[in-house]
Order: sequence, then C-alpha cells, then structure tokens
Amino acid sequence: SMVHSNKFQEILLNQFRYKLTDVITTTSATLVELKDLISSLNHHVATAKQRVSNIEDAQQDLNREVMELRKHIADLCSKVDDQENRARRNNVRIVGFPEGVEHGRPIKFLQETLPELLKLPSGTSLEVERAHRSLAPKPAEGQRSHPFIVKFLRYQVREQILTAARSLGTLEWNGSRILMSPDLSRDLMEQRWRLMPIKKVLREKGLKY
Repeated sequence: SMVHSNKFQEILLNQFRYKLTDVITTTSATLVELKDLISSLNHHVATAKQRVSNIEDAQQDLNREVMELRKHIADLCSKVDDQENRARRNNVRIVGFPEGVEHGRPIKFLQETLPELLKLPSGTSLEVERAHRSLAPKPAEGQRSHPFIVKFLRYQVREQILTAARSLGTLEWNGSRILMSPDLSRDLMEQRWRLMPIKKVLREKGLKY
C-alpha cells in the first residue's frame, strides 16, 4: 500500500513537472513574442517620429518659400505701381464737367475752357498730349459724370494747372462744381486716403509734414 502510494505521488509529481515545464516554455515563448512586438512598435514609433520631423522640416521650408514669394510679389507690385504713377506723372483728373459738353473733342474743349476757368495768364498755351473720359459705362441721369483724364506734354503745365486750381479753391463752370487732382494709381490713392486722418491732426497742431 505504501509502495502504491509513493508511485502515485511520483506520477502526479512528474505530471506537474511536465505541465509546469510546458507553462514555462509557453510563457517564455510569449515573452519573446512580446519583446519582438515591443521592439517592432519602437521601430514603427521611431519611423513615425522621423516622418513627422521630415514633414515639419518640409513645412518650414514651404513656409519660408511662401514668405519669399509673397515678398517678391509685393516688390513686383510696388515696382509696377511706381511705373504706373511715373507714366501718369503729367496727368490731371478733372471731375464735374457734364457729359457731352466736349462734343467729342475733349482736347479742344479743355484748351478753350481751362485758361478762363483757372484765370491763367493771357496767351497761356496748354499743350495736351491726349484727353478722354474715364472708361466706364455711361452714367444714369443724376449720377456724377465721368472725369476727364488729361495728359499734358510737359510736367510744368500740369503743375501750373494744379497750383492754379488750389489757389482758387472752389471752381464752378456753368453751375457745375469742378474738381482737379493728380491722376494717381488706385494703390497710391488708397495709401493717401489712409494718411488723411494723420495729416488732419498734423494740420490742426500746426505741424509741417
């Protein structure tokens, strides 16, 4: 009986050892798989970080290129605007003459009308290279007429016209108020409009600018 009991215990012990060995072997294999998985994940994370870093670097490079392009475009626009204003250097914009008073001959009309309107010295010759109404659809009844854009042959004549207009202040022709100003590009006009409040304050304080 004792012998049978010892053999039975030995069999149970061996079975337990086999199962334990199997469990340990399985656990070891699982740990190896987990280690490989963690290593693989670390590799993927490192690769992802590198890709993110590369994308960030590329984005920074792209941002720099965009900034450089914007600056280049701004410089080009500034040069174009400067050239446009140089081309308009001898121009005067005249607002207020009713539509059609020139009867299709704007140069003749202005050469006859402006000297008297501006009280220029007798015999003053206004050498006009070209004159035309601004290009836009014909205004409806009651709307402001198109301004004249007048290009004088000489800059001095243009300055004489504007100086005379400023000195007289209000100009009227057959009941119509006439305004004269330099013919500037849209960008330059907007810049000057933005400066108007500052110039007003400077004038009120008696400061030269």
